[in-house]
Amino acid sequence: MNMKWVLCPHCGNKTRVQIRGDTELKHFPLYCPKCKTGTLIDLKGEHITIIKEPDAKTQSR
Repeated sequence: MNMKWVLCPHCGNKTRVQIRGDTELKHFPLYCPKCKTGTLIDLKGEHITIIKEPDAKTQSR
């Protein structure tokens, strides 16, 4: 199988996650060690969708 690195949607560098062509992820917490950001993503094939969720701190009030 052909393996590819998942690239950070913010800076474009490699993360520590590799995927195959048939990989599907839902609500996956992707962390980039280069820019130190965490992003919640959906991934199907090689298409990444960033999930925007409301901030938990503002919801608790």
